[in-house]
Amino acid sequence: MSTRILNASLLVLFAMSPALLCPLRLQGQEKFTPNYDESAVPKFTLPELLVTKDGKKVDSEEIWEKVRRLELLEMFAQEMYGPVPATSEKMSWKVVEEGEAFDGLASRKQIEIRPDGPDGKRAFEMLLYVPNSAKKPVPVFVCFNFLGNHTLSEDPAVHHATWASRDESGNEIVVTSEIERGNRVRRFPLETILKRGYALATVHYQAVYPDDVKAVGAPKGDETGAISHWSRGYSQVVDVLTKLPEINAKQIVFLGHSRLGKTSLWAGVNDMRAAIVISNDSGCGGAALDRREYGETVGRINDAFPHWFCENFKKYGKAVNDLPFDQHELLALVAPRPVYVASASEDRWADPKGEFLALMYANPAYELYGLKGVQETEWPGVEQPVGEFNGYHMRDGKHDLLEYDWVQYMNFADKHFGRK
Repeated sequence: MSTRILNASLLVLFAMSPALLCPLRLQGQEKFTPNYDESAVPKFTLPELLVTKDGKKVDSEEIWEKVRRLELLEMFAQEMYGPVPATSEKMSWKVVEEGEAFDGLASRKQIEIRPDGPDGKRAFEMLLYVPNSAKKPVPVFVCFNFLGNHTLSEDPAVHHATWASRDESGNEIVVTSEIERGNRVRRFPLETILKRGYALATVHYQAVYPDDVKAVGAPKGDETGAISHWSRGYSQVVDVLTKLPEINAKQIVFLGHSRLGKTSLWAGVNDMRAAIVISNDSGCGGAALDRREYGETVGRINDAFPHWFCENFKKYGKAVNDLPFDQHELLALVAPRPVYVASASEDRWADPKGEFLALMYANPAYELYGLKGVQETEWPGVEQPVGEFNGYHMRDGKHDLLEYDWVQYMNFADKHFGRK
């Protein structure tokens, strides 16, 4: 296997929001022009959340958990994401580096995880920061990153990311990130997080599974897509975290941004060990209603990223109303655990209003448990967080994950974890 350094500028472009690439013409495809006109949103009827496939009303927790929830999980797996692969019993892990960080504010561990066992070829590293001043065990945010663990801070001890890919001839290669250390500090305000008493566990997402259709190919039928592979990575991280005495295994938060916001939702739906599930600017294929066809659409996302979802999802590109579900039902699958959805005011590509509406329409599943989700029926203004058991905010600005977002998420977690 050869080793190749991928040009940093290409890496930065690759990690940008797809909105920055729109309305470019992709090779062999028609130019895509998104709809940003609310009056042009087509009329639609959402699938019934609390009605089973055979037409029976869901009016109890038992019917939800034993019938309807299982139906929806199966449909999302077969028609959208592909099933999340099972974690191997042979999975192994070991601490490869540890030390103090941020002038003693935190302890750092870098943990090598081998999904296929100690002799397996595949491996990825989890970076874990744990606050030293907080009473142990501590709650933890699990949040994958785009450009490498070393980009979260200036911490010189953190290793650069590597991942498998293929060159133009199809030969397998190893890509090493040359993105400068600390490039994504703005997305991970580590000192703020640590001072609030939260640990952070992060992994470079491409080390779990390449985000490159040339390297992995497009799945067929209901075969597993990349989002489901990344979702398994979240669960593999949890497999390790639950064995660490400094981590509170009952206070694990799944968080993701953009395509990783889609991932955190799907991972949280499938892994009940996530006590709270958070989506940041996840848009189409995440928290936004597909039937609104505002900004990115089902057709566009499958054209641009044919490896993210299973092949079956592609047939709805020009027939979105034929989908047997919509994303409000994905959010409902988190119940009875709390879910938080966030948008950005200038991120029209991700349809902020559609993200809010999906959360609102997930309420009936929570009401089965006597819980109140987002009670507001009007889309709230900028930086006006709303919600009771669940939560929503729209930050001022562009497609990003910033300190304002983190503060809302920690406030939300504090409430549910009984923290002052």
